[in-house]
Amino acid sequence: MISLLDRYIGRNVLVSTAMVMLVLLGLLTVIQIFDGINQIGKGQYTFGTMMTLVLLQLPSRIYEIFPIATLIGGTAGLSLLALNYELIAMRAGGVSLARIVTSVLKVSAVFIVIAVLLGELVVPVTGELAERTRAEALNSGLVRQQAGIWFRDGNEFVSVGEVLPDLTLRKIRIYQFDADGRLRLQRSAGQARFEGGKWLLSDIRSSHLGNAKVRVDRESTQVWQTGLTPRLVGVFTAHPQLMPSWSLFRYIRHLESNQQDTTRYQMAFWTKIFLPVSTVVMLLVAIPFVFGQIRSGGLGTRIFIGIMLGMFYGFLQGGLGVYGIVGHLGLLYGLPPFINAVIPVALFLVLAVLLMRRIA
Repeated sequence: MISLLDRYIGRNVLVSTAMVMLVLLGLLTVIQIFDGINQIGKGQYTFGTMMTLVLLQLPSRIYEIFPIATLIGGTAGLSLLALNYELIAMRAGGVSLARIVTSVLKVSAVFIVIAVLLGELVVPVTGELAERTRAEALNSGLVRQQAGIWFRDGNEFVSVGEVLPDLTLRKIRIYQFDADGRLRLQRSAGQARFEGGKWLLSDIRSSHLGNAKVRVDRESTQVWQTGLTPRLVGVFTAHPQLMPSWSLFRYIRHLESNQQDTTRYQMAFWTKIFLPVSTVVMLLVAIPFVFGQIRSGGLGTRIFIGIMLGMFYGFLQGGLGVYGIVGHLGLLYGLPPFINAVIPVALFLVLAVLLMRRIA
């Protein structure tokens, strides 16, 4: 049940968190605008394109800074109650610390719902639109790395030079091996388009490698029998951090079935899974700072410490498309992606428990 106390505490925390979110978004938007100004004039990239990208990337920014804004906003909201001696009045009226913590946890349920909806429904759509809008404006394909995209399809290894915004594939190289691992066929194609439920290769040159000679064939078009789908091509054009968790999970299984590296995708997957948990933990960390102030003073100092902790968590966890300190160390020492994602949350959970025990 939601009581009057829950609504009162929740309203203060929600309003403060929203204000903190607006401030952080404003700073990130200004940085993005200054960065985008350098692109104006390239291809069809205009000021309107830049502002469209800013709007499309707002959900991603909100999702990225959600735990940090929750910590700072929770600290600020509860601190306002402390400044007005309302927390003292609650405790004097018989409201226990556990009861106040319960009220704060009920607020976290709202944050969890918002974070999940953003990460699973909104960010994948707006992120893909932003990537395509940028690619179309700059007249360039979306490529994952300079060497293009590589993937395995059964006994074939496929290289795709670039993926155009309409999901057309260009500069395709297909290498087919026999059961003994010997190269038997090398096929190159200028491009591939998905039409009528199948991939059509065009401008094809095939080299058949036999035991004694090589036979070269040329064709204008050919149906490409492959397990690659437009949905998977869409995966190639998106950052793992912008994909919904269910899509990440399915793609990780696809990579594992073809014995390919899944580290990058697993790190994105587990980070998404633990983001709702980190939101709750950030609110738990905020509570001891405020109640510590009631006993020892120094409200401004404690809010400042809360802000520093939020920034420290950002450095540990990283953001969309950027590994934090833990992620880099995990890659360096070969830690499982699950461990990389859980370490920042676990550290702050331990901190929250220790601080709670001091004020209980």
